[in-house]
Amino acid sequence: MLSGLGVPLAAGVHGRDPVTFALLSLAAVLTAVVAGVGIAAFVRRRSRRYLLVALALSTLLARSAIGLGAYAGAVGPGPHHTLEHALDVVMAALVIAAVYLVGTPADSGAARADGGDPGDLRDGGDER
Repeated sequence: MLSGLGVPLAAGVHGRDPVTFALLSLAAVLTAVVAGVGIAAFVRRRSRRYLLVALALSTLLARSAIGLGAYAGAVGPGPHHTLEHALDVVMAALVIAAVYLVGTPADSGAARADGGDPGDLRDGGDER
């Protein structure tokens, strides 16, 4: 603790502060909404890019669950720290993969919003 002020210095070391619980709960609810929107977008669009983005957003929800688990004492400080960094890596990899797929041309034959030639999809089309 920092100078006995009750401020934790290491990730995963939480007191039973109700404010911490409220913030973790709020984060869990909001990330559940964001992940739900990502999953709904995937269900509607049915593309690998949307799947990757939905999975990346779901890692935020997993981080909130790990935070709540650490607060409840179900996840120790070491695993809490390791799992959160692992989820950061997974999220980054999923976002990079989604961005890579956006750059992959897929000729859908649809008109482009920018008025360009549909055969020149340098920014990638929606692979259905």
